[in-house]
Amino acid sequence: MDFVLIVVIGFAAGVTSGMLGVGGGIVFVPGLVFVLGLSQLSAQSTSLLAIVPVAIVGAWRQRKYGNVRLRAGLVLAALSPIGVVGGAELANVLPTRALELSFAAVQIVFAFGLARRAV
Repeated sequence: MDFVLIVVIGFAAGVTSGMLGVGGGIVFVPGLVFVLGLSQLSAQSTSLLAIVPVAIVGAWRQRKYGNVRLRAGLVLAALSPIGVVGGAELANVLPTRALELSFAAVQIVFAFGLARRAV
């Protein structure tokens, strides 16, 4: 049963990523926590691995349409690992509840920001 659920979560994240440019954290983490019962930290860590092929395929497809800003993407790719090292260290010392609330807060802030832009 877990395999089927993982396939569904992966497909949903792929569709969301290709359509909206997001999917990894927004779909993978809640799916792994609520559907598969992983801890917040395990879900976040697993999501980091799972997003790699999603990001590669999504960027490759969008580049065909001329939507990828290669220079900006390369700068982000070069600088992000520095933050990931610190963030991973922090995630491993914070209580689970702090990770859950932080994840929720980031989602809410981005949701309000996007909704405000849309209106």
